[in-house]
Amino acid sequence: MRILIADDDLMSVRMMERILVLAGYEVVVADNGHDAMQHLQSPDGPRLALLDWMMPELDGPEVCRELRKDADRPYIYIVLLTSKDSKEDLVMALEAGADDFLTKPCNAGELKARLRTGHRILLLEDKLVEAREEMRFKATHDMLTGLWNRGAVQAALSYELRRLHREQSSVAVLLCDVDHFKSVNDSYGHLVGDDVLREVADRLHNAVRPGDVVGRYGGEEFLVVLRNCDHLLVVEAAERVRTTIASTPIQVRGRSLAIAISIGATVAEHSERVLVPEVLIGEADRMLYRAKQEGRNRVVISETIV
Repeated sequence: MRILIADDDLMSVRMMERILVLAGYEVVVADNGHDAMQHLQSPDGPRLALLDWMMPELDGPEVCRELRKDADRPYIYIVLLTSKDSKEDLVMALEAGADDFLTKPCNAGELKARLRTGHRILLLEDKLVEAREEMRFKATHDMLTGLWNRGAVQAALSYELRRLHREQSSVAVLLCDVDHFKSVNDSYGHLVGDDVLREVADRLHNAVRPGDVVGRYGGEEFLVVLRNCDHLLVVEAAERVRTTIASTPIQVRGRSLAIAISIGATVAEHSERVLVPEVLIGEADRMLYRAKQEGRNRVVISETIV
């Protein structure tokens, strides 16, 4: 693991560096507080730091306070080094954001033991962050397809409608439904059906622009939110989505299945009022119903601009 030693006392640095290299650490050295900050704030900076209390430019407590202002960065375990040993100094170090406090000159065994504690804490911190991100992903994504789930894609549409009101831009909605999907489940089973939905989801995601949003709306329905897409552009975008699904059979579990989707689309442009997602989704749903009635595997776009 990488560790920063920040100290302007060259002899002290060399002594600690020798101990830590023998203990298996990769050591980075700074001789002032400004350089220490640069090392620790870099994208791949050390997560363990030994900071001398008294340093040029920024002292150890100042470095601690600056680092703790950025709560979004990965946690850095900081040990302050000083010749001070009063309770008041310990309290000051901890209040500045230090995790531990060592009196110089450091005992080699104690130094390594304190750093092992810091390493364990960082591992626990990483596990907590990983668990939090996993929970966040599960809360916003559909577990079968990996796309945004219904709540998340509706929230994305709501955001775009507020932006539409502020910037007088445009947004289009595509409501897509896999044609004859029940017959896929009935004929081949739900595992094949799940594989078909995953492949449809991948193709939908690849058929839209990077800034657009694709989510699973429910069952075999998918909702696509197209940013800055007016009534002229939505025709091309919706047809591209449809042909991306229908042009090539889906290969699944040794079978080649011809799968198509029907799409209902609507557009909101230059609204003077803040629209709600249900308005656009409701209109797209009506267009989807027409697409099904007219023979499926087609796009029907509302002539009404919301």
